[in-house]
Amino acid sequence: MSMRRPALIALLVLAFMLSLMAGKVWIAPADWFSASPGGWIMAELRLPRALLGLLVGGVLGLSGAVLQGYLRNPLADPTVLGVSASAALGGVLAIYLGINMLPFGLFGSAMLGAGASIALLLAISRGGGPIGFILGGMVLSTLAGALTAFVISIAPNPFAASEIINWLMGALTDRLMTDVWTALPFMALGGLLLLSTGRALDALTLGENGAKSLGIDLIRLRWIIVFGVGLAVGASVAVSGVVGFVGLIVPHLIRALYGEQPSRILLPSALGGAILTLTADSMVRLVPGPGEVRLGIAMAVLGAPFFLLLLLRYRKGSL
Repeated sequence: MSMRRPALIALLVLAFMLSLMAGKVWIAPADWFSASPGGWIMAELRLPRALLGLLVGGVLGLSGAVLQGYLRNPLADPTVLGVSASAALGGVLAIYLGINMLPFGLFGSAMLGAGASIALLLAISRGGGPIGFILGGMVLSTLAGALTAFVISIAPNPFAASEIINWLMGALTDRLMTDVWTALPFMALGGLLLLSTGRALDALTLGENGAKSLGIDLIRLRWIIVFGVGLAVGASVAVSGVVGFVGLIVPHLIRALYGEQPSRILLPSALGGAILTLTADSMVRLVPGPGEVRLGIAMAVLGAPFFLLLLLRYRKGSL
């Protein structure tokens, strides 16, 4: 067990280095800090992209592990709260209204959408326990998805609709260091809040009454999770669009190595999410053709069969 975390860190370093090298033009490590065009591409394009892949994958993997532990549902992931859909709606409105042309316009609008979803979710799910939590998230996700489709349908021209759909597909293409510094505080604060829930999630494995008998404040725990997921996932959507399935896939893979105790899989899930996202983002650049496959599409191709497998196992009662 003691060697597994260093192995994950080593894999993360390799995935990060691959992200710096891979593309239509491969850049060898010897050229990373040179004055050549390869050095410029690495510093201005590849490095911000790799850092965002690290951050986005990390918070998505961590959010999935926390939500699966809190809801005691192996099929839960960050989309269950409706935060992703609400942040996406904020971003879509920014593109539709032209606010994305302003400094931090797209990021700010997406974070406003995430913030609104946090407030609404806390109001809707008050006193309802995990079931109310899930139902509240479903309401928000459905509503935000419907409004997003409505905005796309009334786009003033095909180019605006295409720009919205392109952003929704999720990608780390053409991101800059300013995007990294803008998203980092929100992701870091959200990640720290989520990492702090380990002891409470362990207690919840005994049931709500058992957790209360151990002194766990379940209302406070819910607030921490909602704010943590809202900040981390909201910022993730704001800089990358919607990238799904990371929070569903990674905790299951990590659980097979670290066991079922929720607190033991939180940090490894963050590392695993970063590894998966960095690797997938590197692979999409290598697809033949002039362009790239969107990261959100690639993750859906990977995640949908995995989700189907989980459903089949769940029906057989083996989860």
